Amino acid sequence: MVEMTMARLQEAMLVLYAVSLVFYFIDFLKKEPHAQRAAFWLTAAVFFMQTGFLLRTIILTRQLPVLSLTDGVYFFTWILIALSLGIQLRYSSSYAGFFLNVIGFSFMTFHIFAPAGPAGSGVGEPLISELLFIHITFAILSYAAFAMAFVFAILYLLVYNLLKKKKWSAQFSRLPSLQHALTGTKSAIYTGIPMLLVSLILGIQWAYTALDDWTIFDFKIVGSFLLLIVYSSLLMLNRRGKLQAADFAWANVIAFVLIIINFFLGSRLSQFHFWL
Repeated sequence: MVEMTMARLQEAMLVLYAVSLVFYFIDFLKKEPHAQRAAFWLTAAVFFMQTGFLLRTIILTRQLPVLSLTDGVYFFTWILIALSLGIQLRYSSSYAGFFLNVIGFSFMTFHIFAPAGPAGSGVGEPLISELLFIHITFAILSYAAFAMAFVFAILYLLVYNLLKKKKWSAQFSRLPSLQHALTGTKSAIYTGIPMLLVSLILGIQWAYTALDDWTIFDFKIVGSFLLLIVYSSLLMLNRRGKLQAADFAWANVIAFVLIIINFFLGSRLSQFHFWL
């Protein structure tokens, strides 16, 4: 009975999230302050509900819920919503929050409607350690940073195309400048790279101490290192002038697609990343 009630509450939370996106879209099209405020407060309500669910799980399990794929997705969504609210509080007219919530809604939908797996995490109790929790948490935080880079890259391309076509609209005044969008993209990547590197180092150290049979050539490990190389290369090429701003933004969009592929497909094809 309790589980059924929690499931209905989660579905209600998803409906609230969907309605908030409708208001965000209305504000995006018509520059409607009332729609913007309604969207913000609905998103805030979703955030507090989601925080409540997270706290309940932490109290019941006495651990951060990140050890399964669906739990990891849920925690990732929670971070994205927190980031979107923070951006909107800092920049009340920013569209970055809207695009972050589109990503967050997609991941929350996956979490709620994904087929239920076996109870508990996919990791045996003897293998669970603080090192593993930190490894997974840093990985998810790095993905959130790269999601921010993706959003700012999208905003850069949007502003760039509007300027190129000389289309001025009500929305244009609320979009960031090209420089601000580019700076936001780079700052997010500078944040995500060290987080992903720390996650990889801790993950390898954990595997070395906790697993008897593992290989560094595992699909998920190789994919994560490739992502690290891709984002580092993007920054280096842009800094050397070999990757201009518009191409740099497009490259970030493609790189984030690779993040999503590694997040889901890499976890399925990995020999031991069967929990996330």
